Amino acid sequence: MATATYPPPPPYYRLYKEYSKDPDSAPAPPPPVEGPYVLYGANYTTDDALPGLEEQGVRQLYPKGPNIDFKKELSSLNRELQLHLLELADVLVERPSQYARRVEDISLIFKNLHHLLNSLRPHQARATLIHILELQIQRRKQAVEDIKRRREEAQRLLKEALGTLDGQ
Repeated sequence: MATATYPPPPPYYRLYKEYSKDPDSAPAPPPPVEGPYVLYGANYTTDDALPGLEEQGVRQLYPKGPNIDFKKELSSLNRELQLHLLELADVLVERPSQYARRVEDISLIFKNLHHLLNSLRPHQARATLIHILELQIQRRKQAVEDIKRRREEAQRLLKEALGTLDGQ
């Protein structure tokens, strides 16, 4: 039984026969996928939108609308979560059989907190990108300054060498 070290090339390599002579002869790449598509049996979409809590079947505990005070709402949900955790501890001590409702309430608060934090991700990504770009600009400015300093030092050394050679 003979085995090959490398598998044979895919059949579409024939589309590139004239590429070395004419690079424009290669077929154009396929267009990017837009909208919904199926991958490995699961449905996906290229839309970059965060689905609302109601769309996921979860009750929203903070006000709806574009003008949400995230700091205030996150703080409020955090205090509510702490209160519910204390109530859960109390229920577990007093009436252990009635803990399920408290756990559901805590789960709802966590889902709302998670959704609020996820809605801040685009802002976080922009801020991170701005920070990275500012660091790159700073590093490049430092590199330019370093090159200028070394160039001036090299010019000074050349002048000293010329002065020493002229003096001989």
